[in-house]
Amino acid sequence: MSSPQGIEVPDALVASYTRNGGEEEQTWIARLPALVAELLGRWELERDGGIGSGEASLVVPVRRTDDTRAALKLQMPREETTAALIGLRAWNVDGIVRLLDHDPESGAVLLERLDGSRTLASVEDDDVAMSALAGLMARLHSVPAPEVLRGLGDIARDMLASVPAAVAALPDPEDQRRLHGWASAVTELVGEPGDRMLHWDLHYDNVLAAEREPWLAIDPEPLVGDPGFDLWPALDTGWEKLHATGDAPRVVRRRFDLLTEALGLDRQRAAGWTLARLLQNTLWDIEDGRTTVDPSQTAVAEALPRH
Repeated sequence: MSSPQGIEVPDALVASYTRNGGEEEQTWIARLPALVAELLGRWELERDGGIGSGEASLVVPVRRTDDTRAALKLQMPREETTAALIGLRAWNVDGIVRLLDHDPESGAVLLERLDGSRTLASVEDDDVAMSALAGLMARLHSVPAPEVLRGLGDIARDMLASVPAAVAALPDPEDQRRLHGWASAVTELVGEPGDRMLHWDLHYDNVLAAEREPWLAIDPEPLVGDPGFDLWPALDTGWEKLHATGDAPRVVRRRFDLLTEALGLDRQRAAGWTLARLLQNTLWDIEDGRTTVDPSQTAVAEALPRH
């Protein structure tokens, strides 16, 4: 999709919004080229490279009037985009990409430009990469969480309420047993959901090389909760490549050990909150029509310390 101003929206992003969304989403994606052109003019930005996209966002490399490089990011306004803005302001560049400007009406943000071609996945030694991620995570967790963010307690209670219907959608008794077991772990923890500000999606592809620091986090989906709930994306990162090695359980256990030690977490509690993430992922899968537990979820669960 393109506009007279030459703003090209990648086909994959157009398809995502038109295939999975309703009229509101389709209207937003149709207006996107004009919105980009308007923001380029308003913020006096010059395009500086090819347009990219993620699962739900458009990213336009730009230069500002002082010739500094930046990235214009646009995503349909939702609860998570508001949370991301709150998080970026609260973290205030400590271990995470810098927020340069924000358009309240459209939700668009102007961010410092990082090296999108080099993620933490490019580091060959997994211990080195995971240690770098753990260092960023520790810094993010150390910043006091704004009260306006969603809390893990409410999320966990909603998950538990969804379990009976989800179990009924799973024909395999072993899958049913897994879901009940993960729900039991959440039940034990739900009364103490934690008070740290979590990134919620910190994995290798969400850590980019930068100029002011070797690595910085991007794309947060902040909420308030226990740091153990933040571990799963890191444990699972690069799963297809990891699974192909035949050594996934050992690497997951090693990653878990590195993360819990670096963050000073109680291992059993962290394992329990990681099972909560597996439960959440599976509930989402079932909502999307799946009738089995994804093997990667089972593999991560089996690699954790016994809860």
